[in-house]
Amino acid sequence: MKKLFAILLTVCAVGLSGGVYAEEKAAPAEAPAATAPAAAAPAAAEAPAAATPVPNKGDTAWMIVATALVILMTIPGLALFYGGLVRAKNMLSVLMQVFVIFSVMVTLWVIYGYSVAFTEGSAFFGGFDKLFLKGVTVESVAATFSKGVYIPEYVYIVFQATFAAITPALIIGGFAERMKFSAVLLFMVIWFTFSYLPMAHMVWYWAGPDAYTSAEAGEAAAATAGFLFQKGALDFAGGTVVHINAAMAGLVGAFMVGKRIGYGKESMAPHSLTLTMVGASLLWVGWFGFNAGSNLEANGLAALAFLNTLLATGVATMSWMFMEWIIKGKPSMLGAASGAVAGLVAITPACGWVGPIGALVIGAAAGVICLWGVNGLKRMLGADDALDVFGVHGVGGILGAVLTGVFADPALGGVGVYDYVADAVATFDMKAQVISQLWGVGVAVVWSGIVSLVAYKIVDMFIGLRVPEEEEREGLDVTSHGETAYHM
Repeated sequence: MKKLFAILLTVCAVGLSGGVYAEEKAAPAEAPAATAPAAAAPAAAEAPAAATPVPNKGDTAWMIVATALVILMTIPGLALFYGGLVRAKNMLSVLMQVFVIFSVMVTLWVIYGYSVAFTEGSAFFGGFDKLFLKGVTVESVAATFSKGVYIPEYVYIVFQATFAAITPALIIGGFAERMKFSAVLLFMVIWFTFSYLPMAHMVWYWAGPDAYTSAEAGEAAAATAGFLFQKGALDFAGGTVVHINAAMAGLVGAFMVGKRIGYGKESMAPHSLTLTMVGASLLWVGWFGFNAGSNLEANGLAALAFLNTLLATGVATMSWMFMEWIIKGKPSMLGAASGAVAGLVAITPACGWVGPIGALVIGAAAGVICLWGVNGLKRMLGADDALDVFGVHGVGGILGAVLTGVFADPALGGVGVYDYVADAVATFDMKAQVISQLWGVGVAVVWSGIVSLVAYKIVDMFIGLRVPEEEEREGLDVTSHGETAYHM
């Protein structure tokens, strides 16, 4: 354990110096300089020189509620959803991993995460101006997506902290029931530092709408934005940053850690679909904060994101259930819950960009395609992705990200992309937007895949990835934590 603590301190030190290696500037933006993709993460927190902006109390109240809802998604939502899916002897290990990962990530977020993700630096990493939230006060503000409208920066910090906390927790589904607890923690610190933070910066960092006062000013502001923001990739609430990013880490982990003992030979059915249903329901409720909260304002666009989240999830639940019914002869509770999560994942990047018609199509497609993802694709890959992280979050995230480029078109009911210089919706080019979306998907897959591979190798080198065979057979609850979830 002392060795683990020493390694964790070393990783944190390396993380704080990692931005030094990202000084090279990105190529000139291919997307229009005055557009505003990725409605989920403005970073400008400086007040205009003329007057100190006053945050709207309604927006502030809504963002506090949305933040609490996203916390609900992780603890207890995700913990119960995953916990019900494993065998009874590993229930507490999953709860423990989710709970502690959440705690570690919110700590790292305040120490250096927020600064690296949401301050100006290179196109891939932010800077270190706000380590330990240096300079942030109760008067500090963060920009929204309307000129002259702000929320308290502390509210923005805690809202984004919840995203940074749930994303690594999603990964554990790929290697559930067989990885050392110490290895899980060390991997998460490395991956958070070198995969989550750069992806958040690349997709969501920009100078804020007030920087776009003219074509020249907009061009200068766009040059400071994240790499994928400059490419024009749209990600309203985390299709690339959260879902594809985590799914790749889970898939690589499934290969690196190896299959569970008895996989394909012994029954590994979920021990409590009751808890899985409860967890899925909490995820659905919390996801309204995740998606609608990403608008940062309590207005019509937040209402659209809320509606789309509700609609796509309901449709995905039905499409998965009916397809399973046709294929297997019976509809299952596991299928319905999985369909709901697939719909939530797929609509995440699109929820503030598409209209109800787009949400309906995305939801219907997500249920069917993610069902294939956890069956046909999983067999093709040959990995023991225990809780189907890639089949749901990877496949659903990719599907939603690409279809965002289609259904954001105003001609199909979408809201289009706003030009902050012209103060009007820009002309929509579907082909160009889909290409931008593919940039986002490709970078997320490659970046997370490489970082994850290196991180697992480092962890394996120092402390090993997997528990001994006898501990795995007995169950991680007792062997790793000295407790049991149930006393019969």
